[in-house]
Amino acid sequence: MAGDGHGMPRAARRNRGEVRIVRRPPAAYDPPKPVMAFADDPAAHRSAVTAADVEGAPSVPAEAREDLLALKSGATFLCARRDGDVVPGAVSGEGLYTRDTRHLSELRLTLGGALPVLLSSTMESGHEAVVHATNPELVDRAGAPIPQDTLAVRRRMLVADALHYAVAVRAFGPRPVATTASVTFGADFADVFEVRRFGRRTGGRLLAPAPERDGVRLAYVAADGERRETLVELSPPPVSVTPSDGGVVASWDVELAPGEELGLLVTVTPSGGGDGARPRLGAEAALRELAEAQQAWVESCASISTDYELFDRLVEASMRDVHALMMPLGASRLPAAGIPWYVAPFGRDSLIASLETLMLNPDIARATLLALAPLQADADEAWRDAEPGKILHELRTGELARTGVVPHTPYYGTVDATPLFLMVAGRYVRWTDDLETMERLRPALYAAVAWIDEWGDRDGDGFVEYERRSPGGLSNQGWKDSEDAIAHADGTLAEGPIALVEAQAYVYDAKLNAAMVLSALGDDETADRLIVDATTLREAFDAAFWDPDEGYYALALDGRKRQVRSVASNAAHALFCGIADPEKAARVAERLMAADMYSGWGIRTLSASARAFNPMSYHNGSVWPHDNAIAAAGLKRYGFDVESARIAGGLLDVAAGARDFRLPELFCGFGRDESRAIVAYPVACIPQAWAAAAPFMLLQVLLGLWPDAPGGQLRVQRPWLPEWLGAVELGDVRIGSARASLGFRRGERGGTGFTLLEQHGDVQVTMAA
Repeated sequence: MAGDGHGMPRAARRNRGEVRIVRRPPAAYDPPKPVMAFADDPAAHRSAVTAADVEGAPSVPAEAREDLLALKSGATFLCARRDGDVVPGAVSGEGLYTRDTRHLSELRLTLGGALPVLLSSTMESGHEAVVHATNPELVDRAGAPIPQDTLAVRRRMLVADALHYAVAVRAFGPRPVATTASVTFGADFADVFEVRRFGRRTGGRLLAPAPERDGVRLAYVAADGERRETLVELSPPPVSVTPSDGGVVASWDVELAPGEELGLLVTVTPSGGGDGARPRLGAEAALRELAEAQQAWVESCASISTDYELFDRLVEASMRDVHALMMPLGASRLPAAGIPWYVAPFGRDSLIASLETLMLNPDIARATLLALAPLQADADEAWRDAEPGKILHELRTGELARTGVVPHTPYYGTVDATPLFLMVAGRYVRWTDDLETMERLRPALYAAVAWIDEWGDRDGDGFVEYERRSPGGLSNQGWKDSEDAIAHADGTLAEGPIALVEAQAYVYDAKLNAAMVLSALGDDETADRLIVDATTLREAFDAAFWDPDEGYYALALDGRKRQVRSVASNAAHALFCGIADPEKAARVAERLMAADMYSGWGIRTLSASARAFNPMSYHNGSVWPHDNAIAAAGLKRYGFDVESARIAGGLLDVAAGARDFRLPELFCGFGRDESRAIVAYPVACIPQAWAAAAPFMLLQVLLGLWPDAPGGQLRVQRPWLPEWLGAVELGDVRIGSARASLGFRRGERGGTGFTLLEQHGDVQVTMAA
């Protein structure tokens, strides 16, 4: 195996002389017997599956780890500890996965029987990481001591269609070193729901590991007969391969002279579950192909550069993660929600990430719309909370979904994905004027409007509500979908049907955007009706949701049409969508930025004064970057430039203190005066799509960009660069078929001006009042 030019090791390298690999005759391979057996009828578990099994965050046992290396390409991803190990039995999500199945549940490297000492770990890209380590104090095979720091150990992990796990060990010091390198690996083929929360519920059986010429094949037969396999190839061939505690240990005896280096490569290829026939690429070719795809992605996006290095690093990390999270779905692709728990198509998450990245690259929104439309529900099915015209919430293809234990085939329990679908369609057109795509989507657009009018308004009061019908579905079906997320001011949980404040805002925005699109497609009659509907909804919304005592919009209306009078971040979405009364917007803005809501790092999901507040909860006091980006955009829309810039600054500070400069899915809502750094939420997804995409919406907010591609215009309205950001250059922003590059600079007296740097195509860039 030759070196690949990018640091993937050769089979053996040295500075002088030849590396000697001492080989013993392989030990007799005695495969273990199958170690797991499950119920014959997994569908029998269906009645035991409840909302608590599938909603909200995973449970958080003491050994959970928040800080993982997360690498992804296509539908395959790896979660490993910072030292590169995957530890069996861990509940943090560690493992190699594809299509909702964990194909590798153990991967550990030892030297002389001991774990290497971690020195550093670095993300090279969304699909590649490098870990540097050294040896602890060891004793060689002859009983001589090997002092700590004698061996330099480098692990390079690359995720493509396979995991390429390359280990290079180099000797330093005055004497030769003789020790053993071992890699332990295993696969439990657990469904991602089992890893996340359930415990083992599948009904299949593990097969005994089977030796191959160049490695070992691990396999599993699911309850529905689907076979999953993990092929582990080992280069150079180990001297022994033996079973150990349900896993397999491969060992190499190595003798290194001073300065010599040995390279090992473990290639892990998952298969089964409808994998195509494409042959696996070698490490060199895979790395080259991924690098070319990454470069093509960057070139398709608007370029962003500033005078503040920390912000540039945040942009770079976010671009990397958004690209890595893209996954195939049918003939299109869309952003997966997040690693490790949500590497799957999600309606709401993928659509909100698409909204956030329209300025960066509108192709994401187009691909997401085209991916979701074919899976729009066409029947009324309670088990999946499906109704005609509804956009999916979550699609899973693992064993629990295929055997009917969970309803995610797909599951439709979301009140907001359908209006968000229309919002994204309209806003995409405002950036691109792409009516050809809208013509392809026309049936899906009509079906989405029909769902809002015919199914979404469950009791005929003019508002869209949700109420779970599936025993295996979500009890709360807005973006705050944990079981305790919608609570009255006294802390009691609201009973449905529930009409969320942000859901009404989305419907308002959706109908206006659908009207614009359908009018452009020639259907003025439907467009006019939708505009009237939106106007009527806005009036009814203000009367029903405004809480005069709090001076704020209520979180929701419960099933008895009582206001859920909790002060929550959801009301900021009403600003984002424009449904809020302008005369009330100032009171909403003031409340959002008050000390009980704004933590100093970001706006909390729930007021610290609320009875249900808990800064460590998933939705009742935590801080979510995407929620804050939407709030900043809403504040900007109503003229609160300083407040929106303050939110952007807080999130930049969060990223500046984060490893790899990634914004997490969420973090705890403790105040900035309580901690010099954010308090991490232990099982947050990192990367996560709408968190990774948030910086692009925040930048669009700061620059005040309002696209009108159908009118051939890009309006710049009240650009406002905060004190920490003096200059921004935005290149190749797409407006219809044209492109524009703009420069923004903050003046000495605090105002922000802009310059049209370059223009290709017919677009007029104007300063709007």
